[in-house]
Amino acid sequence: MSADPDDDATVLDAVGPRLKALRVSGDRTLAELSATTGISVSTLSRLESGQRRPTLELLLPLARAHDVPLDELVGAPETGDPRIRARPVQRGGMTMVPLTRRPGGIQAVKLLLPVGYGRGHEQQSHEGYEWMYVLDGRVRLRLGPHELVMGPGEAAEFDTRTPHATSNEGDDVAELLVLMGPQGQKAHLRARPARPAG
Repeated sequence: MSADPDDDATVLDAVGPRLKALRVSGDRTLAELSATTGISVSTLSRLESGQRRPTLELLLPLARAHDVPLDELVGAPETGDPRIRARPVQRGGMTMVPLTRRPGGIQAVKLLLPVGYGRGHEQQSHEGYEWMYVLDGRVRLRLGPHELVMGPGEAAEFDTRTPHATSNEGDDVAELLVLMGPQGQKAHLRARPARPAG
């Protein structure tokens, strides 16, 4: 049976959004990824927007930089099994466990923040929105001028163009479920203010 060129085109078209989702979930800029891979910022931007077709020589360093198998970048389908084969990734001291594999749209990630993670980190901003739910531990969310301490069962949703930073304020690993939306969509803060000490 011959390969269907329409199927090939669909697979290639999905690579750009997948690359962008991986970069955004890793909180990396195009410039940082360019420095890691040796691929120019303009080429990376064109790959993510679909203006440039991915080639093996471009995808191999990107797979290494994102610490994912090559077949994950091209979305090679698993036959008959819908389960996500989560592959933990270490990024900046935290552990990220991707929970979705479809390109574009909402991306779900479980984050494990070690004790002391994020204390003293500068707030960062980028396009898009984020929803986070605390599974375990105590997490401090700095969102613009606001500071919120969140515990298990609490959630926040916010526009990531607002400068933000997250830190582990507890005595054990903090576990978060995070949903990251595509660029340009808005969300609103939905978390209780920090409880007074005492």
